Amino acid sequence: MGRKEYSAGAVKMSFWFIEFRKVAQLLHDGKNMDEIKALAQNENIFAAPTALRSNQIYSTVAGRIRSLDQSFIPFFLSGDLATQKLYALIAAMAYDTLFFDFVYEVIREKLIVGNNELTDSDVRVFFKDKQQQNEKVAGWTDATLVRLGRCYKTMLYEAGIIDKSKTVRTILKPIFDPELSRWLEQNDMAIYEKALTGVK
Repeated sequence: MGRKEYSAGAVKMSFWFIEFRKVAQLLHDGKNMDEIKALAQNENIFAAPTALRSNQIYSTVAGRIRSLDQSFIPFFLSGDLATQKLYALIAAMAYDTLFFDFVYEVIREKLIVGNNELTDSDVRVFFKDKQQQNEKVAGWTDATLVRLGRCYKTMLYEAGIIDKSKTVRTILKPIFDPELSRWLEQNDMAIYEKALTGVK
């Protein structure tokens, strides 16, 4: 898998799990992406407040789904809620390189050393390191980085990976369904399970 350039686009994004599940179901029912896009525009299937937001949801969710091999759909639809959320989270990580790096370099490292606390300073240190390593990130404002950090925490919370505490979040190590682990292995994506479970 080629690494995409870092992007701050996540500041406008959400986890959009319900929407992700809706698109996966429509694909499973035989619709294609163009037809789903038309449904989003004409019938507001995502119940978005504006047409602009509907387009944003569609393009993000479609991008995330395209980041996975389409063989995931039947496994996703037959999985329990926790497993479905892991598929959606992995799709978000596959779609957004910086978010993947955050999970891999912060969450995974914490779990490896047996520390299950995520603090605001962890988030700040991650972005400071990235600013030193990457010119594009170096150009982003502090406000953008704060919003990105907030977005990452929201997505991890909605996926069930961290709790909702105000200051220090507890990291909740997910239990991977064997079918999901096997699917990741077969699609050269085992690194995503390692990132979320703290495996070296």
